[in-house]
Amino acid sequence: MMSTLDMVKMFWNDWGNHDPQYYKVYVGMGIGATQYKELTGVDYVA
Repeated sequence: MMSTLDMVKMFWNDWGNHDPQYYKVYVGMGIGATQYKELTGVDYVA
């Protein structure tokens, strides 16, 4: 089973979903704010 971080990386890399708003849902539910920034390149603002 893949982790939530692996799943959102797949959305970003393989599916081409580059909308940072979409990934805010996953912060606190499997990824942290630091991982959010690494993935999207923008700071997480609640």
